[in-house]
Amino acid sequence: MTFVTLKLTMNELELLTSLAADQLFRREFIDPKMPGHRADSAQLSLGKSLLARLHHLSADSSGRQPSNQRHAV
Repeated sequence: MTFVTLKLTMNELELLTSLAADQLFRREFIDPKMPGHRADSAQLSLGKSLLARLHHLSADSSGRQPSNQRHAV
């Protein structure tokens, strides 16, 4: 596994987290209704855990308490 280090501003991190949440919502709830869709549950699970990590990082960096509230995924 290769690790990559990114430097992002808080605004960039929050935008990335929001975009990822939207994309995961689409993959979980909208795409399955499309003809020929093939679900990849492993990729969806990985995306959800990544989104949780990003959300936690943005909360830590801004000094906020991470919420127990889950994104709409």
